[in-house]
Amino acid sequence: MPNDPAQIGPYSCGRGQPLLVVAGPCVIEDEQVVVSTARTLVEIAGRLGIPLVFKASFDKANRTSLQSYRGPGLEKGLEILAKVRDEVGLPVTTDIHEPSQAGPAGEVCDLLQIPAFLCRQTDLLLAAAATGRAVNVKKGQFLAPAAMRHVVEKLDAGGCQNIVLCERGTFFGYGRLTNDMRSLVEMKQLGCPVMFDATHSVQEPGSLDGSTGGNRRMIEPLARAATAVGIDALFFETHPDPDRALSDGPNMVPLDKMEEMLGRILCVRRAVESGERRMSNDEGGRETMNDER
Repeated sequence: MPNDPAQIGPYSCGRGQPLLVVAGPCVIEDEQVVVSTARTLVEIAGRLGIPLVFKASFDKANRTSLQSYRGPGLEKGLEILAKVRDEVGLPVTTDIHEPSQAGPAGEVCDLLQIPAFLCRQTDLLLAAAATGRAVNVKKGQFLAPAAMRHVVEKLDAGGCQNIVLCERGTFFGYGRLTNDMRSLVEMKQLGCPVMFDATHSVQEPGSLDGSTGGNRRMIEPLARAATAVGIDALFFETHPDPDRALSDGPNMVPLDKMEEMLGRILCVRRAVESGERRMSNDEGGRETMNDER
C-alpha cells in the first residue's frame, strides 16, 4: 500500500498534514526568472507557514504549435532547478516525458511529475518509481478517477510508496475542461494523497491561434472548492508577468497575487480542519457514551 501521508523531500503530504503547495512558472524561461520567482515563493511560504515545493518544466513536449517555446532542455533545466534547491532552499519538482529522463531528474528533484497525457505509460511510471523519489501523477483528462487505481498499482509494483494523484480537469467537448469535485473524493479512496491542479484546470486547449488559452479568473474559486472538499495539496503555475510568459500565460497566477490568494484559501482550509476536529470529538463522545452503557 502507498504511504498516506507521502514523504516529499522534507515534507509529509496527506492525512493529518498541512496543506502542501506546489508552485512555479510553467516552463523554465531563464535562470533569472526562475530563481527570483523561487525567492518570492519561499518568502510567501514563510509568512503563511506553509510547505512549498517549487515547480518548473525543462521541456514542454506537448505544446500546441511546433513553433512554441519548449524550454532549455534536460541538462540546462536541471542545472537551474538544482540552483533553486541549493541556493533558495526549496524542494523542487519537474515533469518527465521519457523513461530516460527519470534518472537525471531524480538526482535533482524531490518529486517527479507525470503529465496527464502520459499517466498510463507503464515504462515511464516504472522508471520514475525506480528513482526512489516521490511521484505525482496527473489524472488524464480522459480518465475516470477510479481508473487511477491501475497507475497506483504500477508504481507500487515498481517500488514507489510515496505517490500523489493529481486532478487537473476532464475533457468537456472541444477546448473546454470541467472539474468534478467527486473525483477528488474518489481518488482519496485509492489510499494516496490527492492534489488539485487549479491552473491547468482552467485551460482552454487550443483556443488561441496555435496555443492554449485559459481563464485565470476561475483559478481561485476552483482552488477554494477543492480545499473545501479536503484535498492534501494544491498546484499553481505562477509568473511575474503571465501575459508575457512563454507558455500557459492565460492560466497562470500573477506572482504578486499569490500571497493574498493563498491566504484566502488557507481560511477555507482552517474551517475544514476545525469541522473535522469537531466531528471527531463528537464521534469520540458518542463512543464513550455507548461504552458506558
